[in-house]
Amino acid sequence: MPSPVWTPSDDRGVAMRRWMDFTGTENYDDAHRASVVDLATWWSWAWDECQLIGRKGEDIVVGSGIAETRFFPGAQVNVVDTLLAGPGEAEVLVGVDETGHRRRWTREELRADVAGIARAMRDAGVEPGDRVAAWTPNVPETVIWALGALAIGAVVSTASTDFAAPGVLDRFGQIEPVLLLVAAEYTYGGKDFDLREQVGIALADLPSVREVVVLGEPAGNWPTPACGWNEWLAGVRSGEALTTTPLPFDHPGFILFSSGTTGAPKCIVHRAAGVLIKDLVEQRVHLDIEEGDRVCYFTTCGWMMWNWLVMVLGTGATVVLFDGQPMFPTTTRLLDLVEEEKLTFLGVSAKYIESLREAKVDCEVGALSRLRTIASTGSPLAAELFDYVYEHIAPDVHLASISGGTDICGCFVLGVPTAPVYAGQIQGPALGMDVRVFDDDGAELATGARGELVCTTAFPSQPLGLWGDDGSRLHDSYFARFTGVWAHGDFISRTDEGGYVIHGRSDATLNAQGVRIGTAEIYRIVDALDFVSESIVVGQRTGLDTRVVLFVVASPGIELDDDRRRVIATELRSKASPRHVPAEIIQVPVVPRTVTGKLAELAVTDIVNGDEVRNTSGLADPSTLTAFQEWADG
Repeated sequence: MPSPVWTPSDDRGVAMRRWMDFTGTENYDDAHRASVVDLATWWSWAWDECQLIGRKGEDIVVGSGIAETRFFPGAQVNVVDTLLAGPGEAEVLVGVDETGHRRRWTREELRADVAGIARAMRDAGVEPGDRVAAWTPNVPETVIWALGALAIGAVVSTASTDFAAPGVLDRFGQIEPVLLLVAAEYTYGGKDFDLREQVGIALADLPSVREVVVLGEPAGNWPTPACGWNEWLAGVRSGEALTTTPLPFDHPGFILFSSGTTGAPKCIVHRAAGVLIKDLVEQRVHLDIEEGDRVCYFTTCGWMMWNWLVMVLGTGATVVLFDGQPMFPTTTRLLDLVEEEKLTFLGVSAKYIESLREAKVDCEVGALSRLRTIASTGSPLAAELFDYVYEHIAPDVHLASISGGTDICGCFVLGVPTAPVYAGQIQGPALGMDVRVFDDDGAELATGARGELVCTTAFPSQPLGLWGDDGSRLHDSYFARFTGVWAHGDFISRTDEGGYVIHGRSDATLNAQGVRIGTAEIYRIVDALDFVSESIVVGQRTGLDTRVVLFVVASPGIELDDDRRRVIATELRSKASPRHVPAEIIQVPVVPRTVTGKLAELAVTDIVNGDEVRNTSGLADPSTLTAFQEWADG
C-alpha cells in the first residue's frame, strides 16, 4: 500500500465526525454506507446540519426508482434565506480584479442590494419561473443579480464574457430570458475587451429580453432598451427589507449548460434547493468550510463552480471572487490573493496546478499558513501534481481532488477530511450517493478494474429536466445506459485504499485493439515531460479497429523531432503499456479547449475521423481546430 501524502489531524472534519457520531460509525466507508442505506435519515440530518431555513415537511424521500424519487415534497423554502442568514456586520462578499482593486460587502449591505434587485425585477414584471440571465465577468454584481432573481422565484442562467454571441445564443436562445445583465467591457490578462458589438448581435436574436441592465456604459444602437446598473436601481425604494418568496423544494432555480462539444448545449434545469443542500453538504461536511472561513474558487460565470461558490454563502464563510487571469501580472497572482485575503480555502483546476509546476513556482515555507484546503477539479489531478503541491506549495494543506459535473451541479467523488490523501486518488464517494463502477453489461467491477461511473441512489441535485424536453432526452442522457442507474459518462476505477481514479470521459475514451484506455492516463505521462507543454489524444477509426493519435504542443523554442517522439513512446510503454503508445505523434501549435478550460477531445475526434464537427460554440477559440483539420486533410 502506498504511503499517504497527507494525514488529517484530530481537529479536521468536525461536521463529518458529527455524522459519524450520529450513525455510530468509526471510518468513512461505514459512514458512507449508512448514508446510502437510509437516504431519508441522511438527507434529513443534512438539512439540519446545513441549517436550511424554511419548512422541512414531514416526508423526506418519496417515490421509487432513481429517476422518480423526490425529496422534501412538503417543504417550503427560498434558498436566499439560508444564503443570507447571519450577523449583518460580517463581511461576506469580496470582489478582486487583476489590478488588485477590491470591493467588499457586509451581509447587511448584501441583503440591501439583493432587496433592491428583487424589487426592481418585480417592478419589471418578472414572475416566478421566468428566466433571468447574465453574460458577465466574475464580479459581485453577478452574484447580487442572481440572489435577487432567486429571492422572487426566477430562474438564473449565467454565461462568461469569453463566450462570443453565437455561444450565448446557443444557450440563452433556447431558454428565452426576460431580463439580461451584461458587461459592456471586461479586462483579462491586462487587455481590455469591448463586448458592446457582441451584445448587440446577441440581442438581435433574443426577442424575449425586455430589458438589458449593463455593467458599464450601454451602446446606443442595441435593439433592446438598456440602462446602467445604478440607473436601473435608481427608482427602487431605499431601505426596503428583503422579502423572499417561499417555494416548493422542486421549484427550478438554475439552468446550466453542457459544454456544447457533443451537439447543441443541453439546457439542464436544476432545483435551487436541491443544489443548495447538495453543495452545502460538500462544503461543510466534505471540505471543512465553516463560518468565519474565507473561500475563493477560481472560476468564471460559465462554469458550474460559480454556482457552487455562490452556495458557500450558506456556510457563513466569506466568498472571495477573483476576476481575471490567475497568472497575471505575475505567475503567483492567485497565490498572492491567498495571503492578501487570508483565504482558508482555494479552489482551482488541475490545469492551473500543472501551470504552476511548469513555471517552477515554489512558495516559501509557511507563506500560505492560513490555507487549510486546496480543491482541484475540471480534469484528473495526476499523482505528480499532488507531490508538487505538497513539496512546493503548501505542505500541510488538505488537497482534495473532486469530480462531478454540470449535470448535477455537485460532486460524485471528493474529499474526506477525516481520511488520508493518497497521490493521484480522489478520497471517496459523496455521502448519500452510492457510486459504483460498472462494465459495459452493467455488472459491478472489482477494485482496480476500470469502467463506467454510475450512481445507484437518487440525490436532490438531479436535474428537474432538460429545457424543452418531454423527458426522453433526459432519460437518454443519463438513464438509458443502465436500467434504474445514473450513468455519468466518466471512466473510473476504485483503489485498494478506498479512493477513486478518474481516467477521462467514457465518451472520449480510447479503445485501441479492444483495450479501453482513458485519455487521462496518457496525459499524466506525456504532459510531465519537460519538452511538452500540453497534449490532446484521440482515437482514429481504421477499419474494425481504432488507432491512438497524439497531438503535442512542445515547450517554447522546441521542435518535436523523432528523438523526442521516441522518448514519448518509451515513457508511455514503460509507465503505462504498449497499448498506450500512439500510432502517430504530431506537433501542433495549440490544443483546443472549451470555455471552461476542458480539452475539446470530441471536436478533434470528429476531425480526425472525417466527421462533421459537433457544435463548436462551446469552444474558447474555434480557430484552434485549424491545425488538426490541415493534418486530417493532408
